[in-house]
Amino acid sequence: MAKRLLSLRVNGREREDAVADSTLLLDYLRETANLTGTKQGCDGGECGACTVLVDGAPRLSCLTLAASCAGRSIETIEGLAGADGRMSALQQAFHERLGTQCGFCTPGMVMSAEALLRVEPAPSEARIREALAGNLCRCTGYVKIVEAVRCACAGRLAG
Repeated sequence: MAKRLLSLRVNGREREDAVADSTLLLDYLRETANLTGTKQGCDGGECGACTVLVDGAPRLSCLTLAASCAGRSIETIEGLAGADGRMSALQQAFHERLGTQCGFCTPGMVMSAEALLRVEPAPSEARIREALAGNLCRCTGYVKIVEAVRCACAGRLAG
């Protein structure tokens, strides 16, 4: 299978890797970039576990070809942590408010919430639920997840 050179920015770092045209962004991130925080769930765009940010917008990496991201900026759950390795305020809120449960959906939930909070720093509960609608959780019933996002909103507005 022929490969082509892919140049993009992942979590603030420029990368160049040879990838096949058929390589999904999910596979590129997990196998080539070794960023395994992005989870492989349904492989059909139904669960949201693979959500990453492409140029700041949430995108399902299981439905996105890596080649379509050439020249773009990709952010994964690993990229939200500070340079010192500390969790972001949103990640910390998920931890403190018990919004993680089993943790499988957490990276996708956090990335979807991050995209929302960047454009809407104080969203209503209805808006939070709308932004997270593409992310499925089988453990929490979403109450703790929504609480975590609201807690992160309060922290961002106070800070």
